[in-house]
Amino acid sequence: MHDIKAIRENPAAFDAALVRRGTDPIAGVVLDLDSKRRASILAAETAQAEQNAASKLVGAAKASGDEAEFERLRALVAAKKAEVAALNDQARAQDAALTDLLLTIPNLPHDDVPDGADETGNVEINRWGSPRAFDFTPREHYQLPAVQDGMDFETAAKLSGARFVLLSGAVARLHRALAQFMLDVHTTENGLTETITPVLVRTEMMYGTGQLPKFGEDSYQTTNGWWLIPTAEVTLTNIVNNVTIDETYLPRRYVAHTQCFRSEAGSAGRDTAGMLRQHQFEKVEMVSITKAQDSDAEHARMTRCAEMILERLELPYRTVKLCTGDMGFGARRTHDIEVWLPGQNSYREISSVSTCGDFQARRMNARYKPAGGGKPEFVHTLNGSGLAVGRCLIAVLENGQQKDGSVLLPAALHPWLGGKTRITAQGILA
Repeated sequence: MHDIKAIRENPAAFDAALVRRGTDPIAGVVLDLDSKRRASILAAETAQAEQNAASKLVGAAKASGDEAEFERLRALVAAKKAEVAALNDQARAQDAALTDLLLTIPNLPHDDVPDGADETGNVEINRWGSPRAFDFTPREHYQLPAVQDGMDFETAAKLSGARFVLLSGAVARLHRALAQFMLDVHTTENGLTETITPVLVRTEMMYGTGQLPKFGEDSYQTTNGWWLIPTAEVTLTNIVNNVTIDETYLPRRYVAHTQCFRSEAGSAGRDTAGMLRQHQFEKVEMVSITKAQDSDAEHARMTRCAEMILERLELPYRTVKLCTGDMGFGARRTHDIEVWLPGQNSYREISSVSTCGDFQARRMNARYKPAGGGKPEFVHTLNGSGLAVGRCLIAVLENGQQKDGSVLLPAALHPWLGGKTRITAQGILA
């Protein structure tokens, strides 16, 4: 959410930043609501003062025997009391309307984010590895003989419908090994704290990280009001929801491996084959809570944490800085990491690492107490995939595929696979 004081101080700059994102200027509407709210508060305070003053005179009028003045003052007190109540109700309604409006306005882009309307405006900032030269036409993951028995979309469709998959055997073991490998690297080498979180959350937690109110259709809600998390960003970031922590507690760096659930409401017709875009998937998510002055360096550090996983797995990738028109709602700056998929002959997103500034912290009222004393300040929050497990599985399978239908597995995974090095064309881990 945005700081109303900052909008008051420089509405033109606020609108200019929104225009960079392709959003209509709205500072005027915000400030009009804010002005009406403040006027109602002032009027309520004035009426309250008048009520208090009249109340003090009521007793004196009674004591003097001036019955007419007594009745006049008593009526005035009653009228002012009703006026104060009405004005307070009006101010509360205006405050709620202002808050509702602010909750729908996206974060403002960082100055170094490139301008652009869509993904064509993204800027490549890093590239690692070279796509392998095949002496045969590479297949997509779901076409590989090695996975035919272990990646079952038909049974999953019978169980749950489209965009689900049933993994078994060697493929399921590889999927589990990837998640364990990521967690072990992040906790033992990158200094993240492993966390096991719920996958069902209260509505206010979805507001806290920005999934609500605008993007409810992208997530699933249970009949009793819980929401299934679309990412562990929701649970990990909300650890500091409505909390004021000591500065010495920062930075906090969390990692969690969870199931994630997304309706994919806006992706009809996209990536319908295979398991690239699913309603239910697993992700290893990183979240950092920092001070303002540390958030840019933390963003670079988190990006490297994600990139390093791909390098260990010998998977070519590129990192792009998203332009203003391609960033997510809550981000100030986002680095997308795209892994090479030879079956598609293209790079596809496998991680988005974003810094959100104090945007989420204001929604959550998450602050820290400076060590040297002074007024509590809002924390900065960051999040990123480290990585999407299913998409990493796809990349390992496609990049390691062999002409005979088998798949060679990255050396870094061998210890997590009991020393096994490949999946045979028959689907056996060997």
